[in-house]
Amino acid sequence: MTTKLARIAEVARTRPKERFTSLMHLIDADMLRICHVELKANRATGIDGITKEQYGDNLEANIQSLLERLKRKAYRPQPVRRVYIPKPGSDKKRPLGIPAYEDKIVQLAASKILNAIYEAEFLDMSFGFRPQRGCHDALKLLNYLIVARKVNYIVDADIKGFFDHVNHDWLMKFLGHRIADPNFLRFIRRFLKAGIMENGELRDATEGTPQGGIVSPILANIYLHYVLDLWFEKAVRKHCRGEAYMVRYADDFICCFQYKHEAEAFYRALKARLAKFSLSVAEEKTKIIPFGRFATQWCKRMGQNKPDTFDFLGFTHYCSTSHQGKFRVKRRTSRKKFRQSVQRMKEWIKGNRMMPAKVLMALLKRKLEGYYHYYGITDNSKRILAFHYIARCMLFKWLNRRSQRVSVKLQ
Repeated sequence: MTTKLARIAEVARTRPKERFTSLMHLIDADMLRICHVELKANRATGIDGITKEQYGDNLEANIQSLLERLKRKAYRPQPVRRVYIPKPGSDKKRPLGIPAYEDKIVQLAASKILNAIYEAEFLDMSFGFRPQRGCHDALKLLNYLIVARKVNYIVDADIKGFFDHVNHDWLMKFLGHRIADPNFLRFIRRFLKAGIMENGELRDATEGTPQGGIVSPILANIYLHYVLDLWFEKAVRKHCRGEAYMVRYADDFICCFQYKHEAEAFYRALKARLAKFSLSVAEEKTKIIPFGRFATQWCKRMGQNKPDTFDFLGFTHYCSTSHQGKFRVKRRTSRKKFRQSVQRMKEWIKGNRMMPAKVLMALLKRKLEGYYHYYGITDNSKRILAFHYIARCMLFKWLNRRSQRVSVKLQ
């Protein structure tokens, strides 16, 4: 973080009611150069078709031209290029909005400023797209709450198409709580209204913040901070007689309650709360389940074999016990994520099957290490070993197909 951004972050932390009146001057030539350097190469291009390498061929002139337009308030973001990427293991596709390269630079600069202001504002229950707060941190907190606190019910809710339905007017109002620089706010609104280019046709962007945009994650966090986090902390918990907690990672969240009637009341209120801000619950993906140290006993009384499970951040959570007989929450790779990972691995091996065997195996080792780094947690050894075995089988299958005879053995 630069010295200027560090000062902004310090003011935001120590003066929580401060509204920042001058932010656009922070986007200077140095920041734009830094953002260019930080952007990853070999990424999909926007409608301009310009890559990082091409932009860097005449970097100083490009930066000065961009800065001059920003100062004159003549900068206009280009429409994002709409692409659809397949969801592994499914026929469905996920829409992405790819910004032009110059817009990526400016979006990264804007996201740095917004992060400096809002990082101190966000609550501890929020984990997505924040520094030093990853998926495993969210899982650790959720595990602690269920095991150590009085949690008996889980509300597993899903927001339908969140990124596509962010209301622009509400988002600008939320930004106005901490930002009073009209030029910066106008700058953000232009990103939101830039439009979408799909199959050669330009569509107006009346709502949403496109997935694929660099500034979208922080804008999504700001939106849900006001729509969900503060509401849960200041309204929901205050009206609960029992304990109530929430853990959120981006638009994926789990709520924990001591009492069933309060979990049910929350779900009813949640639908109304989201509707106020142009969002809705995916009811087919939402459920309230008994979960916690007493869930197994309750299920036996009801004639059920075991408590229901829920998925969060790629893991299926289920009630179990330790070797000493104490209650524990155990986790395994969810079936959906396991199938998706297998499908992605199959496509990757097939796409790289003509590489030299040693190179292919070295790259596969790195991919497996990345998989183990995320999914290699306590109690998940069966799924880890299963994935390792399937990946090896697929690798040797394709290696042997390259030859007229069996060239490589699995064992």
